[in-house]
Amino acid sequence: MIQIRDERAADFAAREHLLDACFGEARFTKTCERLREGRLPADGLALVVEMDGRLVATVRLWHVEAGDRPALMLGPIAVDPSLHGLGIGNRLMRDGLARAAALGHRAVILVGDAPYYARFGFTRERVGALSLPGPYAPERFLALDLVPGALDGVGGMVRATGRAVPGALPAEEFRVAA
Repeated sequence: MIQIRDERAADFAAREHLLDACFGEARFTKTCERLREGRLPADGLALVVEMDGRLVATVRLWHVEAGDRPALMLGPIAVDPSLHGLGIGNRLMRDGLARAAALGHRAVILVGDAPYYARFGFTRERVGALSLPGPYAPERFLALDLVPGALDGVGGMVRATGRAVPGALPAEEFRVAA
């Protein structure tokens, strides 16, 4: 049996081990990771899946400003590779998005596999004229309105907002090679 619950401080090591298994060291170089750097996830939106007393999946959502609009950025979502195909990621995504909507959030953006995220309503079209402050694959930049029309006419740069991790140093500015 699986249980979706709020992430706890005691989950840190298991969560990091899972993310390493799913994404490796390259995860630290991604633009979305840089936007999360030194920030805390949105309240109530850092979730894990526990199965038989073991952390087997995780997702976090983060406060960002999408152009001139508040939004959430989803990611990373990770499921233990030995458990792929069981619907754990699907349940975790749906729970996370439902919680975000119930908390009054209006839109979610992410960078990920378009065919996978389409099942949850994410599209490239909802991104509008938004861009990210670093390298990314535009075809993987997706968005979802939790409230219809939330991203209508949106444009501009996505930037990190939300609470900083206490004592964290500010993230370096993005440097894009010419």
